[in-house]
Amino acid sequence: MTETSAEPARAPTGAPVGDALGRALSAEHAAVYAYGVIGGKTSGALLRRATAGFDAHRARRDQLRTLITQRGGTPAEPGPTYRLPFEVRGPADAVRLAVLVEQRVTTAYLELAADRDPALRRIAALAAQECATRAYGWQPKIGPFPGMDRAGADFDVAIPTPGAESPSAASSGPAGSAGAPGQEAQPEPSAPDGQ
Repeated sequence: MTETSAEPARAPTGAPVGDALGRALSAEHAAVYAYGVIGGKTSGALLRRATAGFDAHRARRDQLRTLITQRGGTPAEPGPTYRLPFEVRGPADAVRLAVLVEQRVTTAYLELAADRDPALRRIAALAAQECATRAYGWQPKIGPFPGMDRAGADFDVAIPTPGAESPSAASSGPAGSAGAPGQEAQPEPSAPDGQ
């Protein structure tokens, strides 16, 4: 059996389709494959979650294939198999793989979110959000932020910025200073110098 790298492939040359769209499709092909493996190593609630992930990635894959075709391109076909980053021996490995798959597909969609086409940006943003939500559902923990040695490390989030107000401070001003819902709060008139 031939193995294909799980790394996303480029869109076919000559097609008026951005590379990011082709890489997102390749990521979805790999995700559909991986979720087949994940489903085979799980049962019960984990299998139901794997089935939902498989269905979601299959639907996104089909959507991307249609978009590429509508834009005059030829969508890449999936590989017959994909090299997994580690051997999936049981449910714990399946969960680990699911989290990794969702993180990698999120990365592909983040690249697509930089496209000039607003419709593609919307699709990419929603797909990235869905992937991040699924990853968190598989493993509900957040890793450390860049520059921090551990998740949830104490740090001061109230960094004073000259001339900036937090949204909560702006809306909690004197009675009547905030506008109707959907309108920005009006600033209070400042007193002339010396008063």
